[in-house]
Amino acid sequence: MIGVFSDSHGDLQAFDAAYELLRSLGARRFLFTGARYTDLDEWLLWRRQKSRGGREYSDADFLADVSQWLGSQDALPRTASRGEAPADVASEEDRRLVMERFVRVPERDSLQYRDPAINNKAMDLLGDTLCCVVHDKNDLTREDLLNALVFIHGKDPEPKVVQIGPRYFLTPGRLVGAAEQTCALLDRVDRELRFSAYRLDGHVVLEPHVLTLDKKSPKLTLK
Repeated sequence: MIGVFSDSHGDLQAFDAAYELLRSLGARRFLFTGARYTDLDEWLLWRRQKSRGGREYSDADFLADVSQWLGSQDALPRTASRGEAPADVASEEDRRLVMERFVRVPERDSLQYRDPAINNKAMDLLGDTLCCVVHDKNDLTREDLLNALVFIHGKDPEPKVVQIGPRYFLTPGRLVGAAEQTCALLDRVDRELRFSAYRLDGHVVLEPHVLTLDKKSPKLTLK
């Protein structure tokens, strides 16, 4: 199960609320479609500082993180797909595990969007379905449309599912700048995908929508 949210624009409390809600609903991985790209990094720092009661990262904290990391090297490696999403990010190990669970893409007005080392779009395989993640759907190219069947994007004010031919365009709505703060879940049911959306208080705003995917249509017909 994958949690999807977008457009937090520096509101770390909204980012945190979306993560906690989606985690409680069973999300194990997360797609953050941008605006602001750096909110993931700032949220992790905010959570770590909050867990320490607001005090600065000290030498004692550093030694504790190093000791925990060294002790974990003899244990069975934990991977991003194993178990529930971490509830705490106080340690460096937990921070790393949370980062590994996120796929994120930058928005046009960010420095990361102009950084050649950072992709403006991300491809993610859900079962045997190839999904393309992007902040602004206007950035999609013909090649993207030929390669993927599901497109997950941000920027739109309301969560929605739009089908065009065999392809689906999904958006979770916004955490900031819309009438309601919303996020979404993308779940694999048997061989199909199911998309639903929620307000941050847990109220369902988009009932589960099953995507009927035509795996035999890998190409878009242009007229």
